[in-house]
Amino acid sequence: MPEEDLVELKFRLYDGSDIGPIRYSSASTISMLKERIVSDWPKDKKIAPKVANDVKLISAGKILENSKTVGQCKNPFGEIPGGLITMHVVVQPSLGKAKAEKKLDDSPRKSSCFCTIL
Repeated sequence: MPEEDLVELKFRLYDGSDIGPIRYSSASTISMLKERIVSDWPKDKKIAPKVANDVKLISAGKILENSKTVGQCKNPFGEIPGGLITMHVVVQPSLGKAKAEKKLDDSPRKSSCFCTIL
C-alpha cells in the first residue's frame, strides 16, 4: 500500500484519553473504524460501547456516516501532510436498550396516599 494512501488517526474518548494513533487506508470505511474502536476500547472505562452502532465519530464538527471512507471525511483545510487526525468518539447506547429502560419507568404506580377534606 503506498505511503500516501495511509491516514494516521487517533480517537479521543469522553474522558480525554485516546485510542491510537493508528494508520488506516484512505479506503477504510467509518463502519470499519467503529468496529476497531469497539474491539480496542479500554476495559477499565465505566461507559463502553457494546456494538459499533453505539459509537458516533465526529471529525471537524460533523458526525461521520458509516458508509463514507476515511479519504472522503478528511478535512481539506489546514491538512498537514503526514499529520495526525483526531476524531472524537461519542458512545450512544442503542435505542432498543433505552426504550426498554423507559418502559420500566413508565409503568403505572399505585399510590397509597390520599387526602380527606373535612
